[in-house]
Amino acid sequence: MVFTDIRLQNYRSYKDSSFELDGGVSIVVGPNGAGKSNLIESLLLVSNGTSYRGKNDLIKHGQEWARIDVHTKNAARSAKLNRKNKDRPDIEFIVGDKPYKRLPYSQRQPAVLFEPNNLLLFHGEPQARRDYLDTFSSQTNESYTTTLSRYKRALAQRNALLKNPHIDNSQLFVWNIRLCELAENIVKQRKASLDSIKTRLSEVYSKISGKESTIKTNYETRLNPDSYSASLLKLLEADFENDRARGFTGSGPHREDFSVTINDRSASTAASRGEIRTLLLTLKIIELGLLEDRTKNKPLLLLDDVFSELDNSRRKALTRFLKDYQTVITTTDADIILKNFSQDCQIIPLD
Repeated sequence: MVFTDIRLQNYRSYKDSSFELDGGVSIVVGPNGAGKSNLIESLLLVSNGTSYRGKNDLIKHGQEWARIDVHTKNAARSAKLNRKNKDRPDIEFIVGDKPYKRLPYSQRQPAVLFEPNNLLLFHGEPQARRDYLDTFSSQTNESYTTTLSRYKRALAQRNALLKNPHIDNSQLFVWNIRLCELAENIVKQRKASLDSIKTRLSEVYSKISGKESTIKTNYETRLNPDSYSASLLKLLEADFENDRARGFTGSGPHREDFSVTINDRSASTAASRGEIRTLLLTLKIIELGLLEDRTKNKPLLLLDDVFSELDNSRRKALTRFLKDYQTVITTTDADIILKNFSQDCQIIPLD
């Protein structure tokens, strides 16, 4: 699926703007604040129904609705937003002539996003790494999003009960069981996603860096992954007093992490800036291949203001890998990007 054009109406900073897109590389050029990230975000939203910057301000200030329309050679799809819900906009997706309140897995266009906050993935909080695994898992497993949503609802219910000073452990038993069943499914899928990624980590990393390297990953949990549900249930019951005192559940997938080592050195504490950038590029390149294999559809690659963060050798490595994918790159300096591409590029200027 290759998008040929996009129209944005009342979407964030856009009143009514249309852009043609190249089947290869489109370069969005403009100063900070011109709407480059808004354009990238709109492509992600209409592709797979997600936003990486939150959904509270998607509709232009002072307007009651917004709309995103894209076309391929043979089809069209849209995202229609309105302010009926004050907390966040209601979104309706239209694929062909069929409307959806939530974009179904079968109608999602896989997309890989590389944006500035990714550069903090291994130096930031564990939540960022959990979100990374959850986003990837959602694109490769049809049921994962539903399981994760149910887990979050069960967790919120248990946490609400923990704030009741008169609650006792027996009253939480039903919610503990529910939480543990969902938690085991989440951890199994997270580990499967991580396993699929790590099979190519060393190979791709070495190609980008130009030297042989060994990259290892580990899903970090204090529970037995082979009997996760039973282990978590015992821990929840044993930690009841601690959970009640702090008012939230201290154990489960929402508290876990994964780690990466580069030649037996921790990426989070010992990797250089260049090594971190190489590692992130490696992850994105592997994502492209895995998503294509799983969905039988070439992913859309979105690079939001990160190309200039890479040195020349990493830029060249990236262009070698992305040549077969539709790619949209944002930048404040087109010259940095253009000299790294031998093929023609579509330039989209923003004021």
